[in-house]
Amino acid sequence: MQFVCPLGVTSPVQLTPELVELLAPLGLLKPFLRQSLVADLARCVDVAEEERQEVLDSFLREQKLDGEPALEAFLRQNLLRFQDLEQQLLQPLRLKRYIDQHHRPKAEARFLTRKQQLDRVVYSLLRLEDPGLARELYLQIQEGEADFAELAARYAEGPERTTRGIVGPVPLMQAHPLLAERLRTASPGVLMEPFRIERWWLVVRLETYAPASLDDATAQQMARELFDEAVDEQVSRQLQQLIPLRFPQ
Repeated sequence: MQFVCPLGVTSPVQLTPELVELLAPLGLLKPFLRQSLVADLARCVDVAEEERQEVLDSFLREQKLDGEPALEAFLRQNLLRFQDLEQQLLQPLRLKRYIDQHHRPKAEARFLTRKQQLDRVVYSLLRLEDPGLARELYLQIQEGEADFAELAARYAEGPERTTRGIVGPVPLMQAHPLLAERLRTASPGVLMEPFRIERWWLVVRLETYAPASLDDATAQQMARELFDEAVDEQVSRQLQQLIPLRFPQ
């Protein structure tokens, strides 16, 4: 993807062989390229003078920097010029506007491809290695002779023991694929017969199923994912271009 700014086109940061040689062994080359690209894109977005002053005033209050001498001391201690600080403070606002303009229109399409991964569930889980015990506990719960939570706290052999069997709310796709498929088609409150996944026998009851919806927060998440993927793609291309600097033929 080619990044286009409202005020122009960003160009890849220029790195010398010496800088590549310094950053690459430390694992800092890719983060450096990414942060440089993100900063360039953020600078493409204009911010009103009132917004600029409001962000700066808020920072000065938070840091208790009362007066210009205190600000100057802060800048010197952090090896920053004033324009560097201003860029850092304004970047989140600028970046959000860039993402809203360039990626928010594609959020719905992204959501439709990701919806099943975003659905959230709460379920009760009892994980056991003994199939006989799993069957016995299932019958006790089914017949109302015992409470799921109490049996999970006593018998569960997985981390759900500490939560009395409750898992979630979590994204549906966070569960094992076989368990996720059963949860997707289950009815809330209905106990499932024990079934096996790998070495475990599971007793499961779906408590709640919350299908994902494209609200504002989800739309922002989808837009941010699209932005991050586009940035990663551009950084990968830049890394390919830098290979000859470190491994000249």
